[in-house]
Amino acid sequence: MTNPCVCALQSASKLSTSANLTVASLRVNYSNQGLDETQLTPDPIALFSTWFDQARSAQEHEPNAMCLSTADESGRPSARMVLLKAFDQRGFVWYTNYQSRKASNLSRNPFASLTFWWPTMERSVRIEGPVVRVPVEESDAYFHSRPPSSRLGAIVSDQSKEIKNRQLLELRWQELQDAHLDDDGQLTRPIERPSHWGGYRLIPDRIEFWKGRSARLHDRIVYQRDLPELSDHNLDQLAKLQWATKRLQP
Repeated sequence: MTNPCVCALQSASKLSTSANLTVASLRVNYSNQGLDETQLTPDPIALFSTWFDQARSAQEHEPNAMCLSTADESGRPSARMVLLKAFDQRGFVWYTNYQSRKASNLSRNPFASLTFWWPTMERSVRIEGPVVRVPVEESDAYFHSRPPSSRLGAIVSDQSKEIKNRQLLELRWQELQDAHLDDDGQLTRPIERPSHWGGYRLIPDRIEFWKGRSARLHDRIVYQRDLPELSDHNLDQLAKLQWATKRLQP
């Protein structure tokens, strides 16, 4: 008599082998339009701004989506997609729950990496550096610029905490809606920013621009700088710091 467990394992092994062969054969042929030194700017924030505007014009789906990578005190990494909400000479800003796993990581190891991927343009940008919380005034201003439903969403969810079922989440959501919105979705009472929700700013000390090229001879240009001791008082001085650039092999 055939052991059903053995048959199942054999079947799973065949499927796995087939899937791996399929994955191994996946390839994209990149164009030969590259990134050369004549296209660089002294300031990588300016180049990022140009690329970001071009990603929007190319109708990339959520061009401000970025992979935020953090690590805990033991070096164990975790990554997730978040949305860029502001950038300037002071850094790159996103908003989240301060009780989340990412926030826990950043409280113990305040460094992170951001990765943007714009497939239509065959471009990627990686940004690394220390991370600080934005001032409460910035968090308040952004929170109150959000639609009421998004503001309530920041309150209703204890992000990353276990919940028995989705119905409990929806029940909380409905209770908050009833308390703050009328039947037309208009506010009936203010929605205040919860203290556990706010922004982070990554202050870049390394930014790498990547452009896909044919034969996997991709272009990689990296900008690097040394950062001083950081405080809220000297972030506006970051624009004065000089960046060094170099080309990396693919």
